Amino acid sequence: MAQNKNLTTFLQVAPLSVVLFFFFVVPVALVVLVSFFRYQMLVGIVPQFTLKNYVDLINNPTTWTLYLSTIKFALIVLAITFVLGFWISYFLVFHVRNLIVAIGLFLVCTVPFWTSNIIRMISWRPVLGKEGLINSGLLKAGIIDQPYQWLLYSDFSVVVAYVHLFTLFMIVPIFNSMARIDKSLLEAAIDAGATRWGVIWNVVLPLSKTGIALGALFVVTLVMGDFFVVTVMSGGLSGSATSGMFNDLQFMNYPRAAASAVVLLIVVLLIATAIFRLVDVRKELVR
Repeated sequence: MAQNKNLTTFLQVAPLSVVLFFFFVVPVALVVLVSFFRYQMLVGIVPQFTLKNYVDLINNPTTWTLYLSTIKFALIVLAITFVLGFWISYFLVFHVRNLIVAIGLFLVCTVPFWTSNIIRMISWRPVLGKEGLINSGLLKAGIIDQPYQWLLYSDFSVVVAYVHLFTLFMIVPIFNSMARIDKSLLEAAIDAGATRWGVIWNVVLPLSKTGIALGALFVVTLVMGDFFVVTVMSGGLSGSATSGMFNDLQFMNYPRAAASAVVLLIVVLLIATAIFRLVDVRKELVR
């Protein structure tokens, strides 16, 4: 009987294990392996063990500048998407009484995802450009004398594009966490004399921490793993860790690019570990 149970468990786990092995473990292992190879001009990858790729990355001031820029974007986008995601989820869960209407409004949030990321990102150009919608409107209203230059091809436009692309990844997990909160808890807190803000701070926010943690992980991972938004929306004036990696790939310096990927993976794993230290997601999901 025990053998049959063990065999059933093995058969259930085997397909996922095979997929993870061939599509995650093997690629990551190859990247780590290549990161210790040597690169030679006009030759390419030379399979000789070296730490030069990592030493060059650590000692290169550009690397630190790119990582600081990436972390800056990640923190700013995380803060904005958290505020938007929390209050949109709060409105949908606690202020929309009709479930069908709430689901309909939630689906409205997914409308931008019906088009590709590239189209959604580039669509900001005619809005933020020098002759775009915002500048034209402000000029015609007499609010400004000349167009704002910083609306496009700047850190501001990068953040706007990131928020537009990734806010839904914060809304979904927070909405899921809030939907599981018993409404009677809020009523009991109000009956006990708590203010609306007190209910949000002491009841809603703590019970939504699982969704907040998952949303933060999604947003930070997506921002730190992106290079296209930074390149296009900043006009090449800003950079990120992945944009440096992409430059190495263009020059076919695969060992250095692999080393950059390993370092970025370690940074993301450290951030994920810190998030999961603050919130025991597994414990929260099974309660």
